[in-house]
Amino acid sequence: MRVTIERSSFLKALNHVQSVVERRNTIPILSNVLIHAAKGAVKLTATDLDIEIVESVAADVSREGSVTVPAHMLYDIVRKLPDGAQLELEQGPDSGRISIVAGRSRFALQALPPEDFPDLSSGEFGNTFSLPTKDLKFLIERTRFAISTEETRYYLNGIYLHEVSAGGHLRAVATDGHRLAQAQLDLPEGAKGMPGIIVPRKTVLEIVKLMEGEDGDVEISLSSAKIRFNVGKLVLTSKLIDGTFPDYERVIPRNNDKFLDADTKTFAEAVDRVSTISFEKSRAVKLNISAGKLTLTVNNPDSGSAEEEIPVTYDRDPIEIGFNSRYLMDVAAQVSASTMRFELNDSGSPTVIKDPDDAKSLYVLMPMRV
Repeated sequence: MRVTIERSSFLKALNHVQSVVERRNTIPILSNVLIHAAKGAVKLTATDLDIEIVESVAADVSREGSVTVPAHMLYDIVRKLPDGAQLELEQGPDSGRISIVAGRSRFALQALPPEDFPDLSSGEFGNTFSLPTKDLKFLIERTRFAISTEETRYYLNGIYLHEVSAGGHLRAVATDGHRLAQAQLDLPEGAKGMPGIIVPRKTVLEIVKLMEGEDGDVEISLSSAKIRFNVGKLVLTSKLIDGTFPDYERVIPRNNDKFLDADTKTFAEAVDRVSTISFEKSRAVKLNISAGKLTLTVNNPDSGSAEEEIPVTYDRDPIEIGFNSRYLMDVAAQVSASTMRFELNDSGSPTVIKDPDDAKSLYVLMPMRV
């Protein structure tokens, strides 16, 4: 193999693919990136056996071939080369090494056989559909903050993406058992009959990074075990979480009849201020709601107390209810409208929070004892 490639485009692609490579691997080949040179392009592939990222970069290929080299080391080398540098990658008779030459800089890296590199992209994908990048970002951004990090409940460690036949929607849901976030779009062509799938948290984070600067469509292909995203010249394939997502609809209240409207920015800032002295573990804040006003209070025997009153629109019976302050601020960060609406029942029941300007999303918070 012998190729000449421009540093900046090579670095950008390496940055994309090496992000899935774990720093420590018990399987040496998984620390490497597969470089395949053919037909005027270099294709880079990296995987951790759960996610695979492939990206192609234009290059001058004078001798075709494939090789695998340490991903992070190659990335660091290319990153430290000067802007505008031209790199020459060559694998000579000794297939166990690859040389990298850029100007007066020369490197030789240990290589492993490309035939040992795993292939995650094989298999049938029953459903294929396209979404504008902004729509996929919308589904992810509105829900990913509620993904559980509790590994014992592995089926909550991702976003549940599924078809809602009633109304014809593609819906994304995430929950950690204490809060729930839901967002939906009109069902795209090709998604009808798709299986309900759970996209892992790491995959969600990777696809968000890969969509940065992209404004076209994302082609999504899926089966019951894998999902594949095509973004420009980049392909991400991922295993799905093998589990059953809970019946989340049961925890969404439908008859909460106490409505509170608060200025989004004022509310979020007040919660942030009073939570400064809350317990680090629970971060509990109590909401005392009465006609026209909301009083936020925190009591911490170890550090003191805090209280702040803000005006709200509310005309029902007074109610006291507690929430995790971080959860309140996470939801407020998703609300684009100047006001946010709380739909309450009583101090022990889940509360629904909505963005008046966004009918496609809703959030549910479980109350806390404070």
